[in-house]
Amino acid sequence: MKIVLFTHPPFLAHKSMPRFAQMIMAGMEQKGHEVVVWSPKAVFFKFSLNQTILEKWLGYLDQFFVFPIEVKFRLFNCSKETLFVFSDNALGPWVPLVSKRYHVVHCHDFLAQQSALGLLQENKTGITGKYYQKFIVWGYRKARNFIPISKKTQADLHFLLNKTPKLSRVVYNGLNQNFEPANDCKAIREIVSNKYNIDLSKGYILHVGGNAFYKNKLGVLEIYDQWAKDSEIKVPLILAGEPPAEEMITFKEKSIASDSIHFINDIDDLQLQQFYQGASVMLFPSLYEGFGWPIVEAMASGSLVITTDEDPMKEVAGDAGFYIPKKPNDLEKLLEWKITAAKELERVMHFTPEERRNAVSKSISRSKEFSAQGFVDSIEAIYQEILQDK
Repeated sequence: MKIVLFTHPPFLAHKSMPRFAQMIMAGMEQKGHEVVVWSPKAVFFKFSLNQTILEKWLGYLDQFFVFPIEVKFRLFNCSKETLFVFSDNALGPWVPLVSKRYHVVHCHDFLAQQSALGLLQENKTGITGKYYQKFIVWGYRKARNFIPISKKTQADLHFLLNKTPKLSRVVYNGLNQNFEPANDCKAIREIVSNKYNIDLSKGYILHVGGNAFYKNKLGVLEIYDQWAKDSEIKVPLILAGEPPAEEMITFKEKSIASDSIHFINDIDDLQLQQFYQGASVMLFPSLYEGFGWPIVEAMASGSLVITTDEDPMKEVAGDAGFYIPKKPNDLEKLLEWKITAAKELERVMHFTPEERRNAVSKSISRSKEFSAQGFVDSIEAIYQEILQDK
């Protein structure tokens, strides 16, 4: 196969999307296919002088004015048998450029578009944001073939398309890093304790994620604070990811367990793996996800996972996960939610050694269903199916 892979421009500094695109490229090349990456270059963007507003609008010029012109010229040198692969549905505005040729769109989540349509009340979208998301939807509605990363994402896709597309096939994400259990959990905890000067020898509760509203990072703090009030066990909470927002810092300062809450930023891949390996439990009460990478990463590392009792979190964690209700919007129900979630955390933390061994074994077994090789094999078969459709 000859594949042209559309990716996000490097100057936007995405984290997970480049890894996903790299997994496609490496997997297809390993199977003997020819892959070329197309993405916008920083033409206007480099004149933004690190000013956020200028970066945004000059970046748009590069993505939606300069790049489409380049694509139209490049198409003259592409054979009719070329498959055009979009690594993310957010690249929708480029789809019409190749919609009459062989193509497929990988779909991760539609949270931005749903927010712009007013479907997610927790996240308000400004006027320009609404137009931008409509632009994206307009673009990927021109596509015929889609590969969503979960059944939940597939259902959202069909809703936004207002129809079932010609091809829509779910392929779960595959782990694109080497996550595995530690041979010696105590040794891992000692390494992490020494590096960050935090006593983690008795275990810790871990959360991995950014500050986006749907990650519910404040909810993690609320659950931990409630658990600290109700429980005799006291182990630290580690929140690994972006620097905390102001409301998170304020909550920590007021929490009864303030000294045991630690925000860890700028960790590398090895440090992330170690945090997973040493965790007593990974707390992941997301409101929404397209897939939920940290769930599988934690399970593959031998950690137990408490997450929200809704798809795709439940779809991904399966019978290896432990579940709590979704955080309510109604403030009157918030205390009940915190108490319920804290009780589940308490239950998991009180597992006997045998119960924990069995639960960890289930987690590891579940994670093996999300292999990189399985992902590559599945998308290759779909790519070939699209090319055979005359």
